[in-house]
Amino acid sequence: MKQSDALEILKMGHNVYLTGAAGSGKTHLLNQYIKFLKEKDVTIGVTASTGIAATHMNGSTIHSWAGIGIKKYLDEWEFDALLQKQYLAKRFQNTKVLIIDEVSMLDYHRFDLLDKVCRGFKQVDTPFGGMQVVLSGDFFQLPPITKNTNEFCFINKSEVWNNMGLKVCYLQEQHRQEDGALVDLLNNIRRNNVGEDVLAPLRTRYRKKIEGDIVPTKLYTHNADIDRINDEELDKVEGKLKVYQMIAKGRKNLVESLKKSCLAQEKLRLKEGSIVMFLKNNHMKKYTNGTLGKVIGFSNMDFPIVKTYDGREIEVEPESWVIEDEGKIKAELKQIPLRLAWAITIHKSQGMSLDAAEIDLSKSFVEGMGYVALSRIRSFEGLRLMGLNKIALEVNKEILELDKELLMASEYALGELSEISEKEKNEKQRNFIGEVESTEEEKVKKMSTYEVTKILVGNKLSIKEMAKERDMTEGTIINHLEKMLEWGPEADGIDKKDLDYIKKEIPKTRLAKIIKAFKKSKDTKMTPVKEILGDKFDYDEIRLARLFLEK
Repeated sequence: MKQSDALEILKMGHNVYLTGAAGSGKTHLLNQYIKFLKEKDVTIGVTASTGIAATHMNGSTIHSWAGIGIKKYLDEWEFDALLQKQYLAKRFQNTKVLIIDEVSMLDYHRFDLLDKVCRGFKQVDTPFGGMQVVLSGDFFQLPPITKNTNEFCFINKSEVWNNMGLKVCYLQEQHRQEDGALVDLLNNIRRNNVGEDVLAPLRTRYRKKIEGDIVPTKLYTHNADIDRINDEELDKVEGKLKVYQMIAKGRKNLVESLKKSCLAQEKLRLKEGSIVMFLKNNHMKKYTNGTLGKVIGFSNMDFPIVKTYDGREIEVEPESWVIEDEGKIKAELKQIPLRLAWAITIHKSQGMSLDAAEIDLSKSFVEGMGYVALSRIRSFEGLRLMGLNKIALEVNKEILELDKELLMASEYALGELSEISEKEKNEKQRNFIGEVESTEEEKVKKMSTYEVTKILVGNKLSIKEMAKERDMTEGTIINHLEKMLEWGPEADGIDKKDLDYIKKEIPKTRLAKIIKAFKKSKDTKMTPVKEILGDKFDYDEIRLARLFLEK
């Protein structure tokens, strides 16, 4: 099926599973459809199963968007508590179309949970509460990571999959690879046809140096290799080393669990020139878990400034990871949300398009790893192959059978489309847009994020209350206050006296110690003050106190 055919099917409002080989243009088509819907004032939930995929559409992870986090199941109490969250209720109420990219990384337990959550918020007992759902992915990509089981957990095994009335759109054009030999290899892997004649072009790239000045991204199968390579690369970079120490609070077992799941390092080592990856989602600063970039300097607060690969410069401040129970924080970590990324795992590379890559498949441990890694590059000239084992280029037989079914379903959907007259097709598309376009009330211009915080300051809400009301971290709220103080009242900001009530949130003795530490350091940077004060004071408390420094 061509992109133009799939777009016509999408515009008629059908639930769609959009698939095709790597580079067939799935994300490009999604962005076309998103643009079309926005022009029609349709509210869309733009999401993906991973942070990297979400960046390609300026979206968020489906776990964050739906409020389910890392959970696969919710008990009755947890489900009811979720439905009480007003910011989520408003989000679901307004959303008419839900897009989920890279669904191959989403397991069927969470997919069924997502369906249940959508029905609950929409109060409509039909799949996903009646929203149009657009899924995109490729089951030849790596399966959802599961512990202690060899079971494939793709979403086609979910209860809701066969009840959604899905139209399958299997894209078969190639837009990424510029090399016919590479396209042939990838297609042969998808057909499980990998003989010596097929492998011949691949073997020519074994330990072959890539021509030119380009530094290839290293793709490896295991985290242990990644950590070693990144440490070695950091040691090669000249310049002053900055070390950021993680701050941990809460029960020891919960803190340890949080450390394993968040990927943040207890001691983050950075230099100007470090290649890094973001580990959190921050929609205000427009980065998500998986965004890649390079440290180009450090701010006057000693925070790293990262230039992303699309050219944006971001000052990266500490973020929090928390475990909550009944609304109370049981464990919390605070750290700069970055880790070194000269080398990344093949899992993390999904959705990327690379000019050059150094790939080691000698330790592949699941079918599909070779296909994912090799489909990241545009041509064989951009490949340096360091190793290959037997399983790397294998494809799961279950996926091969499913792929045949999806191809047949796509041909059937294309046949249905060809039988519809232009008049009938246009009428269906008009009817769908009429159902989902925003009302005049929904089109009212939204206030900026700073204006909303300013209103809450006017209502004398505490930092904690503002963070809860806005579903933000306390650090983000403090950042808003810093910016608005910098602007001043004459530029729609605030005056320091507007924050007198907040000053009382800091115990006088602690405030005095922080102020004294700032005077001793003779600077407004955070790190020297933190070193003076030690672990009994966290970054947010220091930043809050800094608001009240005398200029």
